[in-house]
Amino acid sequence: MPNPPHALAVRQARQHLLEYGECPADGIDARVARSWHRSLAAGLLPGACPLETEHATSTELKRILASQHELLAYSRPVMELLYQQVQSSQSMVILADAHGTLMHTLGRAEFLQRAQQVALSSGASWHENHRGTNAIGTALAEGCDIEIHGGEHFLERNAFLTCTAAPIVSGSGKLLGVLDISGDCRGDHPHLHGLVNISARLIENRLLLATCGQQLCLHLHPLREGIGSVAEGLLKLTHDGLVAGANRAALAMLDLTLPRLGQIHIEALLDTALDALLQLQRQPGQPLVVHRHDGRVLYAMLSTSSASRRPPQSHVLGAPMALADEPSLTARAGAHGDALAQLDTGDLRWRNAADKARRVVDKPIPLLIQGESGVGKELFARAVHDSGPRRDKAFVAINCAAVPENLIEAELFGYVGGAFTGARREGSPGRLRQAHGGTLFLDEIGDMPLAMQARLLRVLQERQVSPLGGGSSVAVDFALICASHCNLREASEQARFRSDLYYRINGLTVHLPPLRERTDFAVLTQRLLIDLAPQRGLCVAPELLHRLRQLPWPGNLRQFVNALRTAIAMLEPGEVAIEWRHLSDDLQEDLTAHARSGQTKGIDSTLAMPSVGTESNLRALSRSAIRQALQSSDGNVSQAARRLGISRQTLYRKLAA
Repeated sequence: MPNPPHALAVRQARQHLLEYGECPADGIDARVARSWHRSLAAGLLPGACPLETEHATSTELKRILASQHELLAYSRPVMELLYQQVQSSQSMVILADAHGTLMHTLGRAEFLQRAQQVALSSGASWHENHRGTNAIGTALAEGCDIEIHGGEHFLERNAFLTCTAAPIVSGSGKLLGVLDISGDCRGDHPHLHGLVNISARLIENRLLLATCGQQLCLHLHPLREGIGSVAEGLLKLTHDGLVAGANRAALAMLDLTLPRLGQIHIEALLDTALDALLQLQRQPGQPLVVHRHDGRVLYAMLSTSSASRRPPQSHVLGAPMALADEPSLTARAGAHGDALAQLDTGDLRWRNAADKARRVVDKPIPLLIQGESGVGKELFARAVHDSGPRRDKAFVAINCAAVPENLIEAELFGYVGGAFTGARREGSPGRLRQAHGGTLFLDEIGDMPLAMQARLLRVLQERQVSPLGGGSSVAVDFALICASHCNLREASEQARFRSDLYYRINGLTVHLPPLRERTDFAVLTQRLLIDLAPQRGLCVAPELLHRLRQLPWPGNLRQFVNALRTAIAMLEPGEVAIEWRHLSDDLQEDLTAHARSGQTKGIDSTLAMPSVGTESNLRALSRSAIRQALQSSDGNVSQAARRLGISRQTLYRKLAA
């Protein structure tokens, strides 16, 4: 709270300004004095009210939000965390763009009502030309963090506020926006300045990591434990070592100025060769001791990309992630920076599986991924491969349930020319040999025929492959990852899967959660929207997202991705929010039925049984029977086919129809 002498000095300075057109040299911050002069030059008067034209229309605001999607996506989780620290006070957290237009606000309802009377709401412009001296507009004008207390605001109607703002800049020094906390000037706000500054730096760090893409990102700090923290220095490097971007901490650590970005090589800043830094890619999580040319010691770690490369969420979705964990997300991005980190959207069970997988990725320990159909087992397996020492070698995936039984042996082990009718004259090396040096991923291994299981076990024991039709054995070396939607331990106990093979492939088992149990639904949704429609800045209407979250999604991510892809296709040009009308009819029916039931049900139970009598009804009945068989078989295609009395290949054809 401003002390009485300061408040008196401000009133006297204001009176002097209005009477003589200039501020006295004493009693007022020089930046405030400059801002008051700019406010007068803009034609503002202390008792004046802003014009309505200084508020963006809904169409203009939608365009602004779409153009600032990345800034919004990375800022919102930090704003939520920041608001948790000040929510007990009469305060609100605000994000504005580089022109001073408010894009997102958080605050208590009682204070928001008062704040809205002075246009502290999304779409309002708080540029100095429109609102006079204020923390947002003055931070933009001065290019630095600033606090504006009570009467320091140029417009008298804003004098009940105390505001603290900090600019957000890119790794190249471009001004992106402003983060602000505004509260009642009668409150006590001793730590707001520090909170706002740290939060702005956190946003800047995440944005810089996001822009690295396939370039290199060098993490620096005087302490080993500082790597991955909000205080770490970040440098964006080209692959030949040119410094293309830096955060403020790195600029300070290396006495580097913005004009030198893009012109200076990393070896001109550190007494360490680029080749030595590149070796860090092969030692993830192991910082290297480096030296500035003046001898000062720093710890360094290199990453080629970040978990934060894509925006993790948009609060437009209506359900932010577990924000108390936000700083650890940034730390993890810096500490790991691998393909698994890029897939991490905040679910603790998924993250636990990724952490376990990282511990064996460089060891001769097979990985078994368990989870329902459609949860992303192959995507997880590929990320494990890309996060390990074999990332530059082949990743060979084969779906054991999709290959006909009479071909799976040839597919896996290869064959010599003329080994069987229809064989290619030149023969085939087989997928096991193609995986040599890299990773072999056997999806739905639980559906592999028992005879093939025995032969695969022999290959895993001997690390030798003998092609069909004769020929000498060939040595193979690959990392093994298997996946199955069924419980392989239970299957082995029931003699449906070889127990010796189960214990051979079960070096480490991880379980991926189904979509209905994930805690990161909103973040994951935003990630999928970005993958499906890059650069469009799409979101899901909050109420709709809440209802989508409640569905059981038996098809998991595969089903959800298809639903989003269809909804995106239904958007009109210029639309960015997915709403009810964009959903397919069957999904609308599922949502309606689920809302009526008031409890989580499988999608099959929400479908009305069609009456038989027309060709279309017969097809609908067939599809319903297939869905019910798959559900009752826990997604096991072979078991569902047996229940229906058809072959597995016929069932696959019907599913694809």
